[in-house]
Amino acid sequence: MGQCKRSAPRRRPICFETGNAVTTPLPDDLIVNAKDEVAIRKHLALVALGKKPADRAVRVGRLLDTYGRNWHEDQEIVISGRRIAWVGPAGAYPGEVAERVDRLQFSAVPGFGEVHKHIESSHLTPEWEAALVLPHGCTWTCEASHEFSNVNGPKNLEFWLTARRAGSPAKIFPLPGSAVPPTAYEWGGGHFGFAEQNEFLRDHLLVAGLDEVMDWPAVWNPENPSYERLWGMIEATFAQRGVVEGHAAGMRAINDINAFAGAGMASDHEAWTPEEVADKLRRGLFMELRPHSLKDIITGLLAQGQQDWSNFALCTDDRSASDTMKLGATDHNVRLAMEAGLPLEIAVQLVTINPARHMRLTPWVGAIAPGRFADLVLLDDEKTLGIGEVWADGQQVSSGKTYTAEVPKIDWPEWATTSVNIQRKMTAADFAIAAPDGRESVNAALLRPFHWHDEFITAELPVVDGLVQRDSERNITKFAIVDRFSGEGKTARMFWLGTGPKTDDTALACSMGHDKHNIWVVGSSDEAMALAVNALNEIQGGWALVSGGKVLATVRYEVGGLMTCRPAPELDKEMLELYRQGETIEWIYEPTFSPRWWPGFPERLAFATLTCSPWRWVLVAPSPLAPDGFVNVSNGQTHPIVW
Repeated sequence: MGQCKRSAPRRRPICFETGNAVTTPLPDDLIVNAKDEVAIRKHLALVALGKKPADRAVRVGRLLDTYGRNWHEDQEIVISGRRIAWVGPAGAYPGEVAERVDRLQFSAVPGFGEVHKHIESSHLTPEWEAALVLPHGCTWTCEASHEFSNVNGPKNLEFWLTARRAGSPAKIFPLPGSAVPPTAYEWGGGHFGFAEQNEFLRDHLLVAGLDEVMDWPAVWNPENPSYERLWGMIEATFAQRGVVEGHAAGMRAINDINAFAGAGMASDHEAWTPEEVADKLRRGLFMELRPHSLKDIITGLLAQGQQDWSNFALCTDDRSASDTMKLGATDHNVRLAMEAGLPLEIAVQLVTINPARHMRLTPWVGAIAPGRFADLVLLDDEKTLGIGEVWADGQQVSSGKTYTAEVPKIDWPEWATTSVNIQRKMTAADFAIAAPDGRESVNAALLRPFHWHDEFITAELPVVDGLVQRDSERNITKFAIVDRFSGEGKTARMFWLGTGPKTDDTALACSMGHDKHNIWVVGSSDEAMALAVNALNEIQGGWALVSGGKVLATVRYEVGGLMTCRPAPELDKEMLELYRQGETIEWIYEPTFSPRWWPGFPERLAFATLTCSPWRWVLVAPSPLAPDGFVNVSNGQTHPIVW
């Protein structure tokens, strides 16, 4: 029997190995299996009838019923362990209560939930991400788990269970990633198919379904090499009554939307306009609205007379810890919806009961009701969504914007902290592009960030000493993907337009490159690119900026090459130093392409390595189906980098 460690204060002691409570006959409340869940439900029924004592009763001035959008005055929430056992008028509960808490000055709404979010994109490990977002009301997340899955697929579910078992009050409902790997032209870290998805859903109640199916060409085309793998995951999800989440970026044609819905995709979070949302909603898709477009969408739909919002939710998707510190978390999304014209009650439904219903999680979250986790957002101002306190698992975890619970100490194991596997020093030769013999110039294939066209760009580039040269005057630089899984550091390189450093002997590298998360590096010299990648290998992932033969700044993502086990302010401090050093560099960008994203430090290159629809031509690490890494993921076509 392993040694049991204590979790945060005011919690029952938890055995880290088993997840079971040490001092109570009830199983620990992690909703891992049905047997434990039944034992908890039997107990709650007796507490609700007053036949067993309750732990705590919280009295509030007003309580929102998210099922009917009705407010109820002077209510009491009776709690047993981490769950709600009884809700009703203050003073009416028939049983004994060990502790009574008066919060009559507050209005209570359920803990906010994320229908679709990548916790990894906060760049904090789950226990520290929880400490960041809980004061903003976010008590549960449907984790879109194809980031860490692509780094270490076999340990994926164990990773998401670890923080909860150690005492974190945030609920994580993992959805194993469909994009593991994102396409058949990528490899390393993880591979999910029918068997893996079937096991995830069969063995764990908290696994809600299948993460966003992004490779649409592989779904509809039987000749696509990912066809069988993806349909195997979809089959396993249907067999276990899970939800198949969709990703329909760039999908506008009615035929495609019909096919997408007909294939079983249940949702989309990629819509940008009211018209697109209306078309997808009409075909039965659950619409998950992201902050960058939700105000325009809600305003437009209200103008069109939209009345029923039951098939909508708000979602964060990707937001860094630094941005969350500035903007907020799920509460930011709710405020945007209110600013767009939705009443508080509907806006709250979009982050509580609506996502819970869609993800089939209503037994546990989405309402202040018996059987659900005792997660409460206590508002001190309904008009502004002012949050006075947040409760999770029946305990107060924040006061104002301050997290007041203890963050569990987790010593993440080696499988999480040694994910950058390059067993050699990278050199300038790894990034050089040789020209055909005897040539003074060549034709070169070019991409640029977010190039969604059927054809790649071409340019004539000079050759010096047998090597093809960049052309900074035309905003053409070198971009490469380095595999971090095989140990060999296999490298695909080509030329990109409109991004990267113009300053000589400079490079920027990062181990977060959605969604395969190999290392990407952009640079004005091959030597600088090698130095930047070697710096990331030493710190096991993150960011590295080098110039003039020196490492100017690094940001450490030592867990999975995606996250760090530190408080958000410590990470933010490193990011601010990276930005400060980045201001000393002259950066290339194309003002006619997307000036909103690309002047200055090119942080969004982390998303420019995506290979899902609507991408066509992309650069991936060398693979059997794409030996040089340059491939059209919509049809498998490859092409030389230079000719």
